[in-house]
Amino acid sequence: MPRTTVDPVALYEALDAARSAKGMSWRGVALEMGVSPSLLSRLRQGQRPDANGFATVVSWLGVDAEQFFVAEDAGVPLRPGEVELMAKVAPLLRADKDLQDEDVQFITNVINAAVTRAKASK
Repeated sequence: MPRTTVDPVALYEALDAARSAKGMSWRGVALEMGVSPSLLSRLRQGQRPDANGFATVVSWLGVDAEQFFVAEDAGVPLRPGEVELMAKVAPLLRADKDLQDEDVQFITNVINAAVTRAKASK
């Protein structure tokens, strides 16, 4: 079984999408999260965060941590396609003040089901 690690590029892209959707600066994001700006800078450079930094970022994003997991040996997401799409969509959904957590989860499930169905039909 391949070793699992975190995809810092996907994590950074999700973070950037959420930051943009909220109209925040990187410094503002770091302040709101309670992390040093250097953590966000390291993510931008493609470096993996430590466990606490990862947990903090994922918690702030309000998404499942698993979507950023990759098989280290293969260097590909464990669920190809879903990670890239959900890394972009989930933070935008969560930033929408009109959606409740249950709504976001429902929409996320629908998107994942559609992606799974599309893959199966290929």
